[in-house]
Amino acid sequence: MAPVSSACGVESEEAPKLRAKSICHLTAVIERGDAVYVALCPALDLASQGDSVESAKKNLVEALELFFESADCSEISRRLHNEVFVTRVEVAVG
Repeated sequence: MAPVSSACGVESEEAPKLRAKSICHLTAVIERGDAVYVALCPALDLASQGDSVESAKKNLVEALELFFESADCSEISRRLHNEVFVTRVEVAVG
């Protein structure tokens, strides 16, 4: 298996379970829904929600941490999109 991005602290399936925590920088998109704010991490296609922007962000961070704690390397490798671009586009309407 090819190494998974070391930016997220995972090198291979043989990586020890007990290792020093590293910091992984991921993109989060937060939008207001009907009754809550929805936070999405497009790099892993994980989402969470909260009553405010800050609580949605906090809940997403918790979901991501739980994912990295419980997922094996093959699942992380399968889901991780290393290049995510967020931009605005101009669209003709009408």
